[in-house]
Amino acid sequence: MSSKAAPVHEQTPFGRLDEAGLHGILGYQLAQATITTTRVFGERVGAPFELRPVEFTILTLVHENPGVSARQLADALAVTPPNITMWIDKLERRGLIERERSTIDRRAQHIRPTVEGAKLARQAVERVIEGEQAVLAVLSPAERAMLIELLHKVARCRKRG
Repeated sequence: MSSKAAPVHEQTPFGRLDEAGLHGILGYQLAQATITTTRVFGERVGAPFELRPVEFTILTLVHENPGVSARQLADALAVTPPNITMWIDKLERRGLIERERSTIDRRAQHIRPTVEGAKLARQAVERVIEGEQAVLAVLSPAERAMLIELLHKVARCRKRG
């Protein structure tokens, strides 16, 4: 360990450890940022609405894309069809989403939010956004928009599984 401390912007947020080679690694910085956003989610949505992050994501995607298929959801979230079916089943048992057989292909099902599910999705999104804005007040609206756009761009680099 060197006797000279690293500049504050190159230290861990807590513990004041020199990040050294980790500072420039996107995955490391994403993991550090996730600590903050996970806490916000848990306090604002997870505990009050009894939703796990994956349930919130599926419910919100269904709300924004009524009639979506389980396959589309599995592809969007990079999970297997059996895993997405398990999560859809849980949300359906809670009365937040419903499945509807396709009139064109009886094997296909379309997933839609229930009235209660749509209301919960809107409330949950609003609460997450408010919580993140409060915690991330160090970012200007332009910086926040840029960060979101850049992270979306990184996510689009994912290869199809």
